[in-house]
Amino acid sequence: MPPFPPALMAAVYLLLGPTLAAGYVLCPIAIAFYGVMSAMLPWLEERLGIGARAKQHPQAPTSTGLVGEGVRAMCRLRSVFLSRGVAVNDGVYNPKGRVKWLAKLTPPHRRLAEWLGRQLDQLVPLREQAEKWLIEEAKTHPIIRKLATAPGMGPIRTAQVVAITANPHRFRTRRQYWSYCGFGIVTRSSSDWVQGKDGRWERSQVHQTRGLTRKRHPLLKAVFKGAATTVITQLPDHPLHKDYERMLVAGIKPNLAKLTLARKIAATVLSMWKHQEVYDPHRHQAVSDKA
Repeated sequence: MPPFPPALMAAVYLLLGPTLAAGYVLCPIAIAFYGVMSAMLPWLEERLGIGARAKQHPQAPTSTGLVGEGVRAMCRLRSVFLSRGVAVNDGVYNPKGRVKWLAKLTPPHRRLAEWLGRQLDQLVPLREQAEKWLIEEAKTHPIIRKLATAPGMGPIRTAQVVAITANPHRFRTRRQYWSYCGFGIVTRSSSDWVQGKDGRWERSQVHQTRGLTRKRHPLLKAVFKGAATTVITQLPDHPLHKDYERMLVAGIKPNLAKLTLARKIAATVLSMWKHQEVYDPHRHQAVSDKA
């Protein structure tokens, strides 16, 4: 039999201990229960994404962390020049193009900029290697190739979603997944009852929407908002882009229309993952035609 967690063995003992102490009539039932639990544990671990069978993907946080470190290093290097009144372009991030900009700084600030430049030069190849590692690992998982067919989702974004979500069956509906990603709407209200002119208490008409939930995974939110941005800027003929334009014509603000697009992409990816299928744009086309 496979090893059991101590908590599970304690629960089985608390449930079956008094019965076994009272007599040996129910011993076969207890043994059968023990065997069923042994057979179900691997299934539960795989289904819920817990235990030893939960696969860890360290490539996604490594790549994301290096990207963030690279951006911060670029901002620190640029701030040194701006603090001395030197307006620079993107050439300052290149080791060869950085020489002419360093000559415009005083010796103390030049030395600081040289140190920050060396830090940036070390981070750029590491970031490229981490992205290559992430893509190589993504190619070994068939589900990532299927999810990458979703609009705006490439291999890197898909690998990040799979590494963080781990198992789509953790979320029964798309609304639960929206809340996990940070797309769930928070509704709270206070002072619901006010006193009218006649002295009676009546419910007041207050706005209960308080924006999006802050209990979220920021990387997932960034991934799906980035996918929505890709659809808006690079896929003008896609049905989702037409839905976005239709929302703008209806008077919806661009940020709210983009949020709606990101929620649609998140729900689509979750459904594709659960059903193990590739993206079908005709489904969105049918909805757009009905609208």
